[in-house]
Parts: sequence; C-alpha cells; structure tokens
Amino acid sequence: MRTKMYKYLSIFIAVVFLTACNATTENEPEADTIQGQEVENPELTLETIVTEIDVPWGMDWLPNGDMLITARSGDLWLYSEGNLADEPIAGVPEVWARGQGGLLDVKVHPDHEENGWIYMTYSSPEGSGAGANTALMRAKLNDDRSELIDKEVLYKAEPNTERGQHFGSRIVFDNNGHVFFGIGDRGNRDVNPQDVTRDMGKIYRLNEDGSIPEDNPFVGKEGLDAIFAYGIRNPQGMDLHPETGQLWEHEHGPRGGDEINIIEAGNNYGWPEISFGINYDGTTLTEDTAKAGMEQPEWYWDPSIAPSGMTFVTSEKFPEWQGDILVGSLKFGYVMHVDVENGKVVGEEKIFEDIGRVRDVKQGPDGNIYVATEADSGIVRVSPKDE
Repeated sequence: MRTKMYKYLSIFIAVVFLTACNATTENEPEADTIQGQEVENPELTLETIVTEIDVPWGMDWLPNGDMLITARSGDLWLYSEGNLADEPIAGVPEVWARGQGGLLDVKVHPDHEENGWIYMTYSSPEGSGAGANTALMRAKLNDDRSELIDKEVLYKAEPNTERGQHFGSRIVFDNNGHVFFGIGDRGNRDVNPQDVTRDMGKIYRLNEDGSIPEDNPFVGKEGLDAIFAYGIRNPQGMDLHPETGQLWEHEHGPRGGDEINIIEAGNNYGWPEISFGINYDGTTLTEDTAKAGMEQPEWYWDPSIAPSGMTFVTSEKFPEWQGDILVGSLKFGYVMHVDVENGKVVGEEKIFEDIGRVRDVKQGPDGNIYVATEADSGIVRVSPKDE
C-alpha cells in the first residue's frame, strides 16, 4: 500500500500546480466556490448551519451541545440553538493572522462541567523575535458566555518567525490527564523538525495544567521536555483511536507525501530526511523514503490532498463508517473516508465531493458529522436522511 505513485508528474501538471500555489499557502491551493453539493449516499442529508464565518478553522462542543467555532482571522464564535451569536466572544488573545496563521483549534476539556476549561491554539506574536509562533492557551467563559476569562498560556513555541506557514495545530486529550498538540516546522525544514532542542516540527504532550509529564521521552535527556514526537512537517489533523487509545495524526507533505501517522513517544517521523513527496518546483527533495530509526507513515497521499481535520467515527448513525477516519481535503474540496481495520488503514474513498475547501471535520455529541469549509457551504451538518 506504500508503493509510490505518480512521483514524477508531467511538466504541464507541474506548471498548473505551481500556478495555483503561493509562498504562504504552500500545498493548500484555493478551490473554486461551489454552487451545490453532490451526496454520493442518498441516505444522508447535508444541511448548512453556518455561513457567516469566512475561514472556520476549528470547532468543538460545550456539554449542553452548543458549538464553539474559531475563525482564522482571530474571532471565537458561539453557535447556540441553531443560531450564531451576534458578536464574537471577547477576550481572545492577540493573534498574528497572516498566511496560514491565526486562531486555530479549539477543544473543550472533557471535564468542562467541573472545571470550565477551554483550550485553544493560535499564532501568538508574544515572545522573542518578529512575527509569531504557535501557542496553546486555556481559558474559561464568563457567566453569560460573552468573554474569555482566567486565561493561561500553557506553551509558546520560540523563537517567533515572520514566515507565514506551518503553524499546525490540533488539540487532543488522552483522558489520562494529558493534552497533545502539534506545531509545524514553520517553513524551516532544514533546522527545526530533526532538532529536539528546538521547538517546531513536533508533537507535544503536557499535563492539562501545562506542567511537564515526568515520563515524557526527553525529560532528563537532551531535548525539550514538552516534546512527545518529532520529524513532523505540518500537523492539521489528530484524534485518538476509539479502541486502542493510540494518537493518530495527519500532516501536510510537500508536493505529494501527505501522511497519516500513529504517534508514539519519542519516535522520529522522518521529515525532511524521508518523504514520499518532491519539491514544489518538481525537483527531488530526498532520494529516501525510509531510514533506520525513522517511522513509516501508516498511509500517505501522492499526489497531495492537503488534509485538514480528522475524526474517528463511533456514531451508530453511520454504521458503515464506525471505526474509520474522516479526513478533509483543502486541495480538492472533499472528505476522504479512510477505512481502518484492526488498527491499520486498508483503503479509502472520496465522499461529499465538491463540498468546498474542508478545514475541519468532527463527529458531534449528537452523533452527526460536521464539516467546516471555506466555501459558500460554510459549516455543514451530515445526518441520516430519516432522522
């Protein structure tokens, strides 16, 4: 399944691809705005519920079923009882909203009813150097849910850079008191991903209060204590396997070579020493797709689909997808159904083609699937037609 395909594209395709890309969006070319949606499964209903947010980047749910939505521009929105609030939530930290940077993921703590915590990742200009880097913050909502209070920055990558790409970043709780998040290589592939003494190009694990777990792989060794895994390019999807509890992640490759990885403590995932992709100008990035001490991807895409958002499906409303992964495609504007059997990827199929540039895909607490797009389709709720 890991046989490399289409590595050498024709010059014509290369020219078309490079024309669509630019220095800040890299392998996330803009897709045309759609006028309609084709649903391959006639038993499903697609309903647009939010259209007012230009680039909805992340979404999660409060215990009462209300949805929190981040806008990359820097706003945090509340969607309640079928309506988007008139104004965004106040008190969001300063965000460096340039290129791929901005307000990124949002995740409600599993014990939110008891502790009230909400976690966010964003491109923060605080710290050393010009530009920004990815930060993880937690905060609470005030009584009328109009403002963030009790804000605490738990981690901030250093130093800042004015490069506009590869901020990451998704947030996952493991239900054992830890929070995971990812930060991309920030466009500096030759320095950051393989150096465990530097931030960027890493998956991090903290205790939920921001302290360092004693069993993190680099505690007491050369390397940053917060790092859990390294050799990462730009992670924009992450979730726990519902049965094994393993952390699954996907990341943008270069031109080709997007990957799904199973993240384990201390592992090196190879970027940029090994890759199934090539440079954007069509030249060779590396001759190696494997090296000793570097993990192989569980799955990869070549050509790239520019993956964003990822959810394991457990809902009884979608029995044919239970245990499988849904992954959004920024480049092609569809959702990819990734078939998982016995902890391994065994195949894939495109669903919801032409839905628009997919930024996030999540299973909601109501068991429905929610797809956040950057097109006119906005945030789409997918449910069984007979519901």
